[in-house]
Parts: sequence; structure tokens; C-alpha cells
Amino acid sequence: MKAKMSELSAFVAVATHLSFQKAAIERGVTRSAISHAVKTLEQHLGVRLLNRNTKAVTLTEPGEELLQRLKPAFDEVASALDDLNKFRGTPSGTVKLTVPRAVAHLILGGVLAKLLRENPGLCVDVSCDDSLVDIVAGGFDAGIRFGRSLRPDMIAIPLKQNLEFVVVGSPEYFQGHDVPKTPEDLLAHSCIRYRLASGVVFPWEFAKGKEQVSVETNGRLTLDDQRMMIESALAGSGLALVFSDLVKAEIESGQLVRCLKGWTCSIGDLYVYYSNRRHVPAALRALINALKE
Repeated sequence: MKAKMSELSAFVAVATHLSFQKAAIERGVTRSAISHAVKTLEQHLGVRLLNRNTKAVTLTEPGEELLQRLKPAFDEVASALDDLNKFRGTPSGTVKLTVPRAVAHLILGGVLAKLLRENPGLCVDVSCDDSLVDIVAGGFDAGIRFGRSLRPDMIAIPLKQNLEFVVVGSPEYFQGHDVPKTPEDLLAHSCIRYRLASGVVFPWEFAKGKEQVSVETNGRLTLDDQRMMIESALAGSGLALVFSDLVKAEIESGQLVRCLKGWTCSIGDLYVYYSNRRHVPAALRALINALKE
């Protein structure tokens, strides 16, 4: 039997993701290289490990059995290699992180710059995606999301950032409209709505003390990117509900006017999360500590 470790690890990657493309991305090689490695392994072993067609990749019975035996062994090898970090001055390796686009703009820039300066052997691969990503299936080490959307089988660590939304509009828009002072006032305005990756339009929900109000806003413009919502508000297209930190400079300069002062809007605390079924590499621990600080 001439099976090589590189072929076995390629098979484990494909079998875990049930995707040649995702396995190739995880391993940093081409899809054809992954396909060739798995095909060569099957030839060496004399059995088919994967069923392939244009729509899906599935495991055969021998493939399922081999995966169950190999995956714990490869996880142990990865853990053993990661433990060598204690003999280095700083952690090394690559951390793959998924994060919503707007959140990435708000918190990651400074954090990553400092982390990479202090850890020259560390690499960070960030994917900005507003959908709720399965980090295990997607091959990510960790993700950043709001608490209300996390699965209970994840380890979630709260971050200090308290991200709130504000309603803003341009001075040009308010030349023909009154500045809304209560949530109910929004019903008379054109609102730029925010569509989540799930297809759901983000609700405009506000609180003031113990009072809570939800408003069914009206508007002809619906977007899925907060940066574009801000640009549209600056252009006078209507009122936008966006992260307050994203428009701090525009509010201070007078380019945008904040509405509903005294009312707050938030979707909960922000967390960095990872699977509780995996060893936590030193590189991931370094990233988590940087985010917490």
C-alpha cells in the first residue's frame, strides 16, 4: 500500500467539507490538486472513498469508515504541532475568521494591525459575510456574531464593543421634512431599509427606559450593505438606521443629522465564537485575546 500522508490529508479535508473546492481553499492548493490526490489514494487503496457528481460529494461506506479513523489522528497531529508554539516567542500559523462586513469595518482594522505586529509568525484570513456561517462546515477557526444568532453548541466569548444603531438623515433631506423625535414619527418618512443575508428586513426597534417600540418603516430603497446605506443617506435618499460608530464623523461634521435622541436601538452583545469540539490552537487564542482587549 503506497498511500501518502498528503493524499490522506486531502481526503480528510474533502470528506469533512463534502466539497473539493472548500478543501482546496482550506489547504491553499488548487481544486485539481485535491482531486488528483484523492483519486490517487483511491487507486492505491483499491476502493472508492467518495461518490462525486455535478451536484454533491458523498462518502461511500469505506470512505465513512476511513474518515472516522483518520480525523481524530489528524486532529491529534495538529494539536501536537500547535503545542510547539510554547517553545516559540510568539504563536504561529493561520487563523480563519468569519465576520459581518459592517462589524469588520468597525473593530478589526486596529486589532489585526497590532496582533500581526506582535506575532510575526501569525497569519489571519478574514471572510466578511453577513450570513450566519457554520464555522465547522466552512473551515473557519472562529467567527464574530451577535449573541442572539449563536448556536448553543458554540463557545462564545463576549467582546467589549457595544454596537448601537442610530437613525440619520442629511440636511438636504430635512429641508422638506421634520426631524423625527419619536419612533412613531418615522411613519411619515422615507426609510432606507436593511436586508439581512437571510432575506429578512432588519426591524426598527427602539427602547427608552422601560418603553419599547417597533416600527414598520416605509421606504422604496432596500440595501444589504451599511456603507451603501450611509452613502444613500448622505445623498438625501431617506433616513438610514446604521451602526453609530460608522457615522460618528459625519454626524460631528454636520453631513448627517441624528434623529430620535434619547431612544436606543441595539441587537445585543457581540461575541467571538468557536466550536467546543476542537482543540484551540495558540494562534486562535492570540486572536481571541486581542479581540477581548
